Amino acid sequence: MLTVEEHSYLQRAFRLRSRSQADARSIPANALLDAQTCRELLVRVMPLTGAPDLAIAASLLAKRLAFLATGNVLYAMSVFDKGLPLSLHASRLEYAHDNGLWSSSLPVDVTVTHYLPGQRDAWRETVVGALFRDYLAPLWQSLARVSGLPEAILWENTAVRVYSLYQGRMEGLNAPQAQRQQADFAWLLDAAAPDLFAAPWNPLKRFRRPAQKNAAGKMVRFRRTCCFYYKASTPVEYCHNCPLCREK
Repeated sequence: MLTVEEHSYLQRAFRLRSRSQADARSIPANALLDAQTCRELLVRVMPLTGAPDLAIAASLLAKRLAFLATGNVLYAMSVFDKGLPLSLHASRLEYAHDNGLWSSSLPVDVTVTHYLPGQRDAWRETVVGALFRDYLAPLWQSLARVSGLPEAILWENTAVRVYSLYQGRMEGLNAPQAQRQQADFAWLLDAAAPDLFAAPWNPLKRFRRPAQKNAAGKMVRFRRTCCFYYKASTPVEYCHNCPLCREK
C-alpha cells in the first residue's frame, strides 16, 4: 500500500484520484479506443482548449494524459519504490479544462505492487510495460487514427513529460531514492526495450536530443516535432523547447 504521505503527495502533485472521485467530464479510459467516442471527445476538447482542429486537440489532450499517467506511475516507482500498474479497464479519462488551464485528474483504481529481493529489474519492466505499452500506446494509436496527427508527436509529448519529471520534479530525495531515480532514468533512456512501448523504437531514447542555445541564449533540448501548442494559445505562445524557436 501507499502510505498516507505518499498518497497525499501523488494527489497534490499528479492529481491521483479513485474512480469514484472522477469528474463528470470523463469517460471510461478504454472507451477512447472506439473511433466514434474518440472523435466525439476531441470535438468536446477543441473549444475547451482553443484547438482549431482535431489533431491539435489530440496533441494537447495527450500532453495532459501523459503528465498524469507518467507522473503518478514513474514517481511512485523511482521515489517510493512501489508499482502502480495502470489499466484502461480500471480507470477513467478526464478532460476537465477550466479558466484556460487543465483541471483534470487521473481517476484510477490501482493495486500497489512490490518485488522480491533481487527481482527489481523484472518488476520495473512490468510496471513500465503496463504504463507505456498497455495504457498509453492504445490511447495514442486511437488518437492518431482519428485525428490524423502522427503518432510520433504523441510519443514525443510523452517523452518530454518524462524528462521533466526526472530532471525537475524529483528533488529533495534521500540517498536511496536518488540512486533509484538516476538508475531508472538511465535505464528508461538507454536500455528499455521498444516492445515495452509497443513501438519500433524506444521513444524516450529516440526523442532525447543534445542541449542547444535558444534565441535567448539559454541551453534547451529542442523537440524534434512540434506539439502545436502555439496554435491553441491567444496571444500566441511557444513551449520553451519548441523546435520553431531554435536559433537560426
